[in-house]
Amino acid sequence: MYATLANFFEEFLKKKTIFKYGFNLAPMYRRSTGRVYFVSDDLLSVKIKIPLSYKNRNFVGTIFGGSLSSATDPVYMIQLMNILGKNYVVWDKEATIKFKRPANETAYADFSFTEGEITQIKSDISQNKELNLIKELSITNKDKSVKFAELIKTIYIADKSYYKEKRSAKKP
Repeated sequence: MYATLANFFEEFLKKKTIFKYGFNLAPMYRRSTGRVYFVSDDLLSVKIKIPLSYKNRNFVGTIFGGSLSSATDPVYMIQLMNILGKNYVVWDKEATIKFKRPANETAYADFSFTEGEITQIKSDISQNKELNLIKELSITNKDKSVKFAELIKTIYIADKSYYKEKRSAKKP
């Protein structure tokens, strides 16, 4: 459903606008309490914030760890899907979050790729047909002086035709 809506809106809006408002209006992301507040034109940079509010405040008055995790969970996957295009399959495969300090103020995270990383991903996929990409991310305060958590994400990326063949070969 979301992909269909995104395809429709591409006729009228820039991809970065669809990405930002698509995330911020999607019910499952809204419940995380995270908000996308910046998306670069090329989608290589996405910034989110997780405000401390009554919706995510835990028993001791800091941001609930589940909110930190869920607000950061889908971003890399959707970001890569939009950057790489329809000839690739992208899935979140694994996530590890290490809490460092209680988040007692608005938390921020910056998701970024370089042109070189994207070129390397495409090269690796053309050679090996699939890839497990590992990205690390810090959840910090606004000026990045306090680190609330570290996140390690493993993202599976494959050539779409290879992925379909692989999936059909596994069916009985």
